[in-house]
Amino acid sequence: MNWFVEVLKKYAVFSGRARRTEYWMFTLIYTVIAIVLTVVDMAVIGSNVLVPILTVALFLPGLGVTIRRLHDTGRTGWWVLISIVPLVGLIVMLIFLCADGEDTNKYGPNPKFVPAHA
Repeated sequence: MNWFVEVLKKYAVFSGRARRTEYWMFTLIYTVIAIVLTVVDMAVIGSNVLVPILTVALFLPGLGVTIRRLHDTGRTGWWVLISIVPLVGLIVMLIFLCADGEDTNKYGPNPKFVPAHA
């Protein structure tokens, strides 16, 4: 949960780098919250209102952590636009997001060697 909160603290930060753990823990917790909200939404309210609100609220933090993750692999944040290409774009992004980060690059030092929670 600390990784999720760290991403929320960096709400609209698009510079720097993000470790794989930071990105994937944010994605995991976001997915769990979305599933829980879907179940609650359908059982209690009977419509699909809560998940779109969550999606809008977490759009910038999600975009920020994705761009920082791309920076960690030595790529510019503009690579996020490859996701627009059907199927191939999503596969390319998945490979980029799963790749190990570089040592020091133009986006900063390797976040593996920086304390995660100070």
